[in-house]
Amino acid sequence: MKNIAIFASGAGSNAENIIRYFQNHPNVHIDSVWSNKKDAYVLQRAANLGVESRYFTREQFIGSDQMIAELQLRNIELVVLAGFLWLVPPEFVDAFTVINIHPALLPAYGGKGMYGLIVHESVVRNREKESGITIHLVNKEYDKGEHLLQVKCPVFPDDTSETLAARIHELEYKFFPKAIEDYLIRNKSL
Repeated sequence: MKNIAIFASGAGSNAENIIRYFQNHPNVHIDSVWSNKKDAYVLQRAANLGVESRYFTREQFIGSDQMIAELQLRNIELVVLAGFLWLVPPEFVDAFTVINIHPALLPAYGGKGMYGLIVHESVVRNREKESGITIHLVNKEYDKGEHLLQVKCPVFPDDTSETLAARIHELEYKFFPKAIEDYLIRNKSL
């Protein structure tokens, strides 16, 4: 059984989708959901689905081995970022395989401060013809890790950041859980 921890900062629709995808999987267990925001709705979503949820502070996450040690005690083999907005500290990247999803076709529209509607507003403002998602491994820089999957979608002339976001969310829901599973299979973890 492969244990996964999900890190999220917000509402958690991607986290919920991943939990539901793996609920009855014979070889994957979503062990826990962790958030850096005490009132993030993702914590309630996890609780509603019977998954343990935890809040943590910046001090616990950066410059301390406390969380790494706890995740290792839980036999976490993969950390999945599902709308998690902090840069992952180097010691986490050294200790775990970490997968992230980004709401654009990296390397475009990536880096510090590029998340959510900010990305979509930039794509629409620049009149891009396409956007999409990038699922990638996390390294020690924002959005620079090896790409596991990119999926494109059109950007229409009348799109707003909200209409584009809705299209991007559909791609995330469809492809993120499967990309996690495919990664585990390719790396002979399943």
